Order: sequence, then structure tokens, then C-alpha cells
Amino acid sequence: MRSWIFLQAELGNFHHRGTIFSFALKMGFAAVILSILLILAVMPLLAFFGVLPFTLALTISYSIALSWLLSGIVCGILSLIVGHAMHQLTVSRAEFEKLSRIDTLSGLLNRRAFAEALNGIDDGASLVIFDVDRFKAINDRFGHACGDAVIIAVSAILASAFDGSSVVARLGGEEFGVIVSGGDVEERLQKIEAVKTQIARRSIAADGCDISITISAGIADLLPGRSKEAVYASADKALYLAKALGRNRVVHERNALDHTWHHHLVEGGLGVQGAVPDFNDTQRAYGI
Repeated sequence: MRSWIFLQAELGNFHHRGTIFSFALKMGFAAVILSILLILAVMPLLAFFGVLPFTLALTISYSIALSWLLSGIVCGILSLIVGHAMHQLTVSRAEFEKLSRIDTLSGLLNRRAFAEALNGIDDGASLVIFDVDRFKAINDRFGHACGDAVIIAVSAILASAFDGSSVVARLGGEEFGVIVSGGDVEERLQKIEAVKTQIARRSIAADGCDISITISAGIADLLPGRSKEAVYASADKALYLAKALGRNRVVHERNALDHTWHHHLVEGGLGVQGAVPDFNDTQRAYGI
């Protein structure tokens, strides 16, 4: 019986109040059944010793009727109380679980929730790591309240720019992560470039100041058989390269070299002036 009661508690979805009444009804019915079994076991013994005020059949009838009335009502009320407490506990636990996955400042998912989402995707998506350029300088010049306003504004832009099939999170500090799903790689790149441009063109009002910011992004693709650690590391290195190449830019792990890249690589001794360096040499040079 104890196992059955615990099973009802575990299987019941106490998010909904209707479950409380169902739980109370089951517990009340179980209490009545137990009372009847106890009556049937005890009354014959009492009749044997001659202590019953009525005949055995009449006493059993009265006892069963009272068990339905008293046991059912009392147990039902107690079960309602317990069920209500379990409902509150379930709701509180759900709220706590939700809060444990949300970054309080931005309202986006936090790193833990983002990692769980990333582990559930195998292909057909790209991982983007965004980083607000020169964020420390913003904090130093305008103060941390303005820095928080920048984080909130960037979070709102990212949340609205990517549809429900994508996952947006704040990874910590001024760093954000997005799992961009749907479309091919070029379509995803265009969407990310559009977000970068939107942020660069918008000034953020905070404490009477208009703050202009830019953002850089590193991208890596999720592919079957590729570990999530490798994808994250590649996106992080692509972000580092975007910062090294002047910030306010998007770098994909497999982008062909444009003229700006080529210029920097030639200065660094990679490739020959006038020729495009080998892509594999470039990857090795930047650790991608």
C-alpha cells in the first residue's frame, strides 16, 4: 500500500490543480478499502468473544457505512491538503529549475542550459560565439550600469533576430552564444552578418549617454561525428581571429581569405605577396 501511495505521488502531474482532486479521491477510496478489510478481519474476533452490541452482520454493515462516511471524508480532506502542498512544491521546483537555466541580467539562457542544448544537436546548425568589442572600455568610461544596459540591449537584439529554432544564451560577461539552425551555411552567415550590422548601426541610450558598440563573431559548423568540444574550440578561435583582424566582423572557421585577411597574413610571413596563402596553412597558423 505504501508503494502504491508513493507511486501515485510520483506519477501525478501536480502542476495542475485537477490532479490534486484526483489524488484526494484515490487516497480516500484507498482508505475506505483498508477500513473495510480491517473491519472484516476484526469483527469476527469480537463476535467470538461476545463483545459486539449487535449481531455480527448488522455490526459489519454499520461499520462499513461509517468507514465510507468517516474514513472517506477525513482521508479525502487530508489528501487535499497534502496534494495542495505537493502542487506548491512542484510549481516551486519548476520555477527553480527555470531560474537555474536563465541568466538574470539578460533574461537569456545561461551557459549550463546552452551546453545542454548544444549537446542535443548533431548537424544542420552553426555555433556562433559573439563578443562585444572593447566592453571593458565601455565599463571604464561610462560605468557598470551602462555596461549592464549594453548587455541587456544586445541580448534583446539577439533574441529578436533569431527565430524559435535557434538557441540564444549569454555565456558570461560580454560573450553570447547562438546555435543557428535551419538553412544552409551561407544563409546562416547572412543572418549573422545582418545581426552584426544591426548592432553597429544602433546606439544604446543609458544614463543620458548614447553608446555606440560593435560586436565580433566566430562561427563553426555542427557536423555528424564532430565533437561539441571541437566545434566550440573552433568557434572560439574564429572569434579570436575576428578580434585580431580589427573587430566588428564575422569570421567563419572555413571562410576563404578576403583581401584584409591576406594583407594580415602576408605581414605575418604567411604566403607570398600577390598570392593567396593555402587555407590549411592559415588554419594551422591561427589554431583553427
